[in-house]
Amino acid sequence: MNQTRREFIKTAGLGTVGVGLTLPIFLSSCNSIKRKPNIIFIMSDDHAVQAMSCYSRNLIHTPNIDRIAQEGILFKNSFVTNSICHINGLRDNRDEFDGSQITFTKLLQETGYKTYIVGKWHLKTNPTGFDDWKILIGQGEYYNPVFVENGEKIPYTGYTTDLITDKAIQTLEQRDRNKPFCLLVHHKAAHRNWMPNTKHLTAFNNTDLPLPETFYDDYANRSAAADADMRIENMYLSFDLKLKKGFYKKETGTGGNAEFASDVEKTWQRTYERLTAEQRKAWDAHYDLMNKKFKKANLSGKELLEWKYQRYLKDYLRCILSIDENIGRLLNYLDSTGLTEDTIVIYTSDQGFYLGEHGWYDKRFMYEESLSMPLIMRYPREIKAGQVSENMVLNLDFAPTFLDFAGVDIPREMQGESFRSLTHGIKPDNWRTSMYYHYYEYPHGWHNVKRHYGIRTKHYKLIHFYYDIDSWELYDLEKDPHEINNVYDDPTYSNIVNDLKTELKKLQLKYRDRDLKL
Repeated sequence: MNQTRREFIKTAGLGTVGVGLTLPIFLSSCNSIKRKPNIIFIMSDDHAVQAMSCYSRNLIHTPNIDRIAQEGILFKNSFVTNSICHINGLRDNRDEFDGSQITFTKLLQETGYKTYIVGKWHLKTNPTGFDDWKILIGQGEYYNPVFVENGEKIPYTGYTTDLITDKAIQTLEQRDRNKPFCLLVHHKAAHRNWMPNTKHLTAFNNTDLPLPETFYDDYANRSAAADADMRIENMYLSFDLKLKKGFYKKETGTGGNAEFASDVEKTWQRTYERLTAEQRKAWDAHYDLMNKKFKKANLSGKELLEWKYQRYLKDYLRCILSIDENIGRLLNYLDSTGLTEDTIVIYTSDQGFYLGEHGWYDKRFMYEESLSMPLIMRYPREIKAGQVSENMVLNLDFAPTFLDFAGVDIPREMQGESFRSLTHGIKPDNWRTSMYYHYYEYPHGWHNVKRHYGIRTKHYKLIHFYYDIDSWELYDLEKDPHEINNVYDDPTYSNIVNDLKTELKKLQLKYRDRDLKL
């Protein structure tokens, strides 16, 4: 590969922190396998590990997602490098993706793969490196979306999670069967504003979901957390909680963006009016009954807050039910067509999400609920079933891993490392013991989350909030897994702080994030 081209190679995965320098570890035993695997990469939006029963059984049962983990490997320490997580070159939602970059799909194409993407893109420019692409416009809609199919806008009627899977299966049916394939399936769900499929509207109706231990967090000793506008208490009554005018006195939610709040009722009305008459009938039968009960109860204080929590989380989980259902459809298709054995299937999300922890929804912070990212993977031909890995993996590792399994040379400049060896229970001697995180979207972004960067190791997490503040936080994850007690100023941790800052500086240099001072 020529030098000019190498200069343009960045991460082909889902990272945002510059260009890495490390090379992956190759397995000589695995490289002896000549057959190139098919790759199906399924990514949902904002799917928290707490809402997958292979990780936790407290909230929901996800049998089809669990099947991937049971038939392959589950990573318990999978993390995102930026909780507004996009392909490299995008630090936040204002940026546009440079499609001229070399990406892992382009490298796969060069070695004979057919590459496809279906679903959410949200990168402002058209996809490149795909033989066929069918993407939603922007964030997309939950119902009756418009897809852009290789440049042509086509409207559809139906529920978007179902439609994305329909198109994924259609793509596989129409593929070139003489070539290996890489198919990216990107779901809009479970992104805000959590509109479930009509078939799942009554799920959890007779269930009181448990409050997280930190639901009533007072953010003591954590000024950045206290300043954030992402409390369930401040959700929009209309757009988020599905209340129509007449069922509440006035819109009281700031919803993470006070400016948007001035138009949020109209936005919710337009969203509702996208539904067909049949969809609206089912929608009204469910929500109007609940809304009447809400109006009659005239809730306030703690009762109102906990009502909002139940309303939010049940709609969120109902969206997850559709994701799980459609993953089942895709897995069944692989079984019925004899593709299972030769196909890598990966399921993940773009980061974690708050499901009431610290009283929050959304993501962005470096705290565990949004830093942690679900990651499960199966490949019957090579990966032994029923594995659980404790090793630290990152979204930056996806692209090198895909290329490794495909037998494609991994550019030295590519961020991340292949975790193929980990799927064989083999941990390389130099495997990472720390990870770097950086969040940039402030003050222009939603939710008033301050810019911050930090380092996480097995036992500790050090975070620095900066830009218009200068605040450090340290958490002892063994003693304080919920990250309530900031011990940065505790003198007994001074040596740990110094060691973490030294390692933090090394990671900043490694990822070429050099403009920051400790």
